[in-house]
Amino acid sequence: MTRQRGAPEAMIRFVCGPDGALAPDIKSRLPGRGVWVTARADLVEQAARKRLFARSLKTQVDAAPQLADDVDRLLEADCLQMLSLANKAGAVMAGFGKVADSLAQGSVGALIEANDGGEDGKRKLAQAARRAGSTAPVIGLFSSPQLDLALGRTNVIHAALAEGGPTTAFVARCRRLAAYRGVSVDGATATTDDEIEARPNGGAKKG
Repeated sequence: MTRQRGAPEAMIRFVCGPDGALAPDIKSRLPGRGVWVTARADLVEQAARKRLFARSLKTQVDAAPQLADDVDRLLEADCLQMLSLANKAGAVMAGFGKVADSLAQGSVGALIEANDGGEDGKRKLAQAARRAGSTAPVIGLFSSPQLDLALGRTNVIHAALAEGGPTTAFVARCRRLAAYRGVSVDGATATTDDEIEARPNGGAKKG
């Protein structure tokens, strides 16, 4: 364990409930004393396994064995909820043709590719993005069924988000999830040498 500080968005807060159970607080809103851990699955798992939460909180806490997986599900759900909100705001275009047209018009803030979609479609849209000079990030963290549910449509493989606040918020959440999983936002493997942080916080400065 280190005492290094990190930006709040690069960390996850955990709080101890009245029953002694440790709860992830990914939005940093829950009351009570908490600890901050670098937002990476392997480090959360390590903190639970080595009982670092109890050490930092100076009390007995119950860190579930599946804590790292629980955090992953919460971060993923947060991303998809933001995607749903962006869709309700009219910022999402779905379908290969609509995405290609949006790229040609230069109005894309982010691209989404279902991670279970065909490689040929991904390749063609990547070519369209290059022709348009687009630097929009490509999000490849979600399956087609997950995108269907978030967007209220069926068979969503390709989608584009218009530039603006909802898209910025969605991409930020996706970057956090990708970093937690140790991958890039397009789903490719990434490496990082960040170290663990488990620092008590009783309403003090978020490091």
